[in-house]
Amino acid sequence: MMKKKLIALTMVLVLAIGLLTACGKTDTTDDNTSGEEGTSDKLVVYSPNSEDIINLVIPAFEKETGIKVELIRAGTGELIKRLESEKENPYADVIFGIAETQFAQNPDLFQEYVSPNDEYLLEGHKNKQGYLTPYNSDGSCILVNTDLIGDIKIEGYEDLLNPELKGKIAYPDPASSSSAFNQLTNMLVAMGGDYESQEGWDYVAKIIENLDGKVASGSGAAHKSVADGEYVVALTYEDPSVSYVRDGAPVKVVYPKEGTIYGDANSAIIKGAKNLENAKKFIDFTISKEIQDAFGTEIFVRPLRADAELSDSMTPLEDIYTLEEDIEYVTEHKSEIVEKYIDLFTSLQK
Repeated sequence: MMKKKLIALTMVLVLAIGLLTACGKTDTTDDNTSGEEGTSDKLVVYSPNSEDIINLVIPAFEKETGIKVELIRAGTGELIKRLESEKENPYADVIFGIAETQFAQNPDLFQEYVSPNDEYLLEGHKNKQGYLTPYNSDGSCILVNTDLIGDIKIEGYEDLLNPELKGKIAYPDPASSSSAFNQLTNMLVAMGGDYESQEGWDYVAKIIENLDGKVASGSGAAHKSVADGEYVVALTYEDPSVSYVRDGAPVKVVYPKEGTIYGDANSAIIKGAKNLENAKKFIDFTISKEIQDAFGTEIFVRPLRADAELSDSMTPLEDIYTLEEDIEYVTEHKSEIVEKYIDLFTSLQK
């Protein structure tokens, strides 16, 4: 009888230990569950975006999903360097703001993902690599001060060669300003058909001569100088230009009749993201109808959904003559293009 009691007691103890062990394993798994299983309430976002875009998207995403975003802001170049240094143990889950050229130089940093909302994006602005999700687009344009332009006609690049505009055109240095570099490649393609033709570079030489040795200190200084009446025309980009129109400044936006190149801003998931499912939700959210409408009507950033609403201050993309950038060529030859511009600028100074 005593022996049977001992056996029964031993069995109870074994079962109890097994249950405790199982409970211990369950608790450990819960504590370490990654975002891939959907239990995380956190997302780490790296972004170079403007205050307008950040303040529109991040709070709305947190409210919609209950996910808490840790935002780290810096320039894109700095963020890419950080991602490279963290490659073996990524801290970020998403980069919110990266150009295709920057992706092309660092493809191994990112994780494949195509949002189900991708089907609603405009043709030519979809996720074509399987990694980058475009959420807005910005293109080169000409900003004109309507109080100062008089009867000078400005419809495109050719009109900027008017001698009456000599010394009155604001344009930064393409070596230090990304928007100025984008304008340079836009001019080369629009006026010469590619990045190497003599016709395109002859046009650039004529523009340099009409700058009359003046160089804007940066992209912000270029468009602001036109809005403030210091210059008549700026070679700039759409986002700030449309904002001046919205705010009632005496300016108008001209999309060159020879063609405008648009570059998309993209989001991408970091390879090895610890909060993968939340990262996917964020990508989906950036191209949701709600956010895309807000881009086009609240902060005047060009949305990319085909069904997005646009402010009257913005020209529909289908009404603008657009050109294609050869991303691969520009990525590979950027330093050569910049160097050629610098040599040309220097040689034309008297």
